[in-house]
Amino acid sequence: MKISTKGRYGLTIMIELAKKHGEGPTSLKTIAQANDLSEHYLEQLIAPLRNAGLVKSIRGAYGGYELTNHPTKITAGDVIRVLEGPITPVEGIEDEEPAKRELWIRIRDAIRNVLDNTTLEDLASHSDDQETEGYMFYI
Repeated sequence: MKISTKGRYGLTIMIELAKKHGEGPTSLKTIAQANDLSEHYLEQLIAPLRNAGLVKSIRGAYGGYELTNHPTKITAGDVIRVLEGPITPVEGIEDEEPAKRELWIRIRDAIRNVLDNTTLEDLASHSDDQETEGYMFYI
């Protein structure tokens, strides 16, 4: 399974909305500028997210989008399924021989487990400036 820009940028929208949760609506223009993305492309992605009930639109001069639920209630899997479809590494698993079918099922279940147990809150709270510890060399 390969996640396209639809899934990646859709998740970006949702993470940005999670970061602003409780602060009022956020415009797609703001999200696009902050992430150096096309506002027009984000407009195409927000419609299925709105139709799925993950976001709501607020009209007006200070309008934009908000999450419909708390960021702890929406998972990365929810977003990816809306924009990419079912989570499966290969098509036609049921037609595979038993050994390969078991492998594909285990891979599918591992991917689902990660996506379904990672909330928008988890992703929004991860700081970009957190770096892994590097090596310290002494001379």
